[in-house]
Amino acid sequence: MCGEQNFPDGEIFTSPVENSVNGWVRFKYPAIFDGQEIEDIELWFENGKVVQEKAVRNQELLTAQLNTDQGARFLGEWGIGTNYNIKKFTKNMLFDEKLGGTIHLALGLGFGEAGGKNTSGLHWDMLCDMSKSEILIDGKLFYRNGKPVI
Repeated sequence: MCGEQNFPDGEIFTSPVENSVNGWVRFKYPAIFDGQEIEDIELWFENGKVVQEKAVRNQELLTAQLNTDQGARFLGEWGIGTNYNIKKFTKNMLFDEKLGGTIHLALGLGFGEAGGKNTSGLHWDMLCDMSKSEILIDGKLFYRNGKPVI
């Protein structure tokens, strides 16, 4: 779909298997919901579901959105930003989710075209800095310090 929709271009994305996510993530960038910023979000996942959430600012809004419906606490998208020409966080997720050196996770609605089955009235992208992180896929290093490993 390069250059056909979702401009600007610059992301790889999929919908994870709904019960597959386990672990913890902390988001450096604020999440924006309806013009409000939720800062320093931490999420804990068990079998695909957010079982605990924490935010330094706007905790109540974070929890309210995660309680939107049964699917809101599950990941609907996992994406990797690959546009290294976008240089700074803008608070506009259509640009920010493509920012090279980041990943984004969206809670709620999954993408049917990517195999996602989660349904929700929510699809909320959150951006994570990966400049000092790694991604392993099937036990093999795929991504390190903000760039794919070739």
